Amino acid sequence: METIDVIALTLGVAWASGINLYAAILTLGILGSGGYTQLPESLQVLQDPLVIGAAGLMYFVEFFADKTPGVDTAWDTIHTFIRIPAGAMLAAGAANGLEINQAAELAAALLGGSLAATSHFTKSGSRILINASPEPFSNWTASITEDLVVIGGLWAALNHPWVFVGIIILFILLAIWLLPKIWRAIKALISKIAGWFSGKKTEPIDPIKIVKFFPEEKNDKLE
Repeated sequence: METIDVIALTLGVAWASGINLYAAILTLGILGSGGYTQLPESLQVLQDPLVIGAAGLMYFVEFFADKTPGVDTAWDTIHTFIRIPAGAMLAAGAANGLEINQAAELAAALLGGSLAATSHFTKSGSRILINASPEPFSNWTASITEDLVVIGGLWAALNHPWVFVGIIILFILLAIWLLPKIWRAIKALISKIAGWFSGKKTEPIDPIKIVKFFPEEKNDKLE
């Protein structure tokens, strides 16, 4: 594999793992076993029918858990300890396609873990805010969109690496801007819920206001 192909795959598996690990493994396994792409030797284990079957089973479970309000947040919380380490391991495996030394492979794992954490917390944080809406359709739409983005993103990483690297750069810049706003909106939501249990009078939660991610000075009013 050429250098840019390996870089794109390294970034792709880490980013996708933070959103939906099982969809990422299943996609790579099917593409590799079907001869649609050539995975690095260290990732060819994903083509094993046993791995594909296990990933398919877990993706089936996640498909429904991820579309149920409240359950999706619990699922994301548990997978904080699964997606990030897995993203780091897959990134290191993809980088091994360049036959690099152990130090560079460790650096790839660190960067992959960081990227997986970024995509995971962006996904899980936005889902908490979406759950403030009483209807289930926004969860379904978000979950299906995430699945399609993971599959499409990995396909782009394998077939159009330069385009994908550009997309990842834009994603990182967007996440740097978005994550603080998501955190402030979550704090406002938690404050409202805490007010209910403490008996304080609070205004009803307005999901539209929360999802708009007000600037700091407007968040003070929410709190």
